[in-house]
Amino acid sequence: MSFCDDTLLCNFPKCRTKLSGFAWVTACSHVFCDQHGSGEFSRSPSICPACSSALSGKLDIVRTELSPSEEYKAMVLAGLRPDVVLDISARALAFWSYQVHQEHMYQEYSLSRGEAQLKQMEKVLTQQNQSRELELNGMRGEIASLKKVMEEYKRKYSEVSERLMERNRQYQKLQGLYDSLRLRNMVVDVGERDTLHHPGHHDFNTGVARQATPQRSPQFLSMGHDGDSRFFSCLEADGAKTFFQFSSPARERGRPFMKKH
Repeated sequence: MSFCDDTLLCNFPKCRTKLSGFAWVTACSHVFCDQHGSGEFSRSPSICPACSSALSGKLDIVRTELSPSEEYKAMVLAGLRPDVVLDISARALAFWSYQVHQEHMYQEYSLSRGEAQLKQMEKVLTQQNQSRELELNGMRGEIASLKKVMEEYKRKYSEVSERLMERNRQYQKLQGLYDSLRLRNMVVDVGERDTLHHPGHHDFNTGVARQATPQRSPQFLSMGHDGDSRFFSCLEADGAKTFFQFSSPARERGRPFMKKH
């Protein structure tokens, strides 16, 4: 409340509302709203809620109208001597000055308390900022160490990748060798099977003529270097036994004549 403000405030703690209508005024120069004044001063003995003063007199507590009518203002001081009127006016002005001074003191107290709280909050904020800065520095150190670890892992990963690629290349070479050896073995097996089915088959890999296993089916055999003699033979299971043999006329002429008896 400023000096130019013509509105009083309730002196009840934690109320501080602007007064209008009716108000309770005490001899200790305090004023209260109609709600709190009715509740506090209904008990006996009455005690001022603002300063805890005992209010036992008949006129120590007065319920007054803050905006009286014109008739009341015309008749309230009528008939009183000027000195009485001036004395009443001086006391009324003193009450008003006290309320203004009290409000000023209250505002200063609130301001000082707010400044103290602000300083305390600033101190707490500074401490929190320092702790956060320490935590931030610690996290930065951890990030730097983790970066070093990550670089080390990257280096190891690259080394392992290179070794893996080298192993893959070796595996591909071994796979190619394995495939070629398997193909060669397959060719050899097929050749051996063909040799078993075709006696006297010439092995082109070794250059040796292999002797086939005797078979039951007839085979044509080429014998000698002149190529003019051929034999049609049937091989039995127990060995090679020839029961048909055809000779050329030239060979027949070379043999001695045998007279039949």
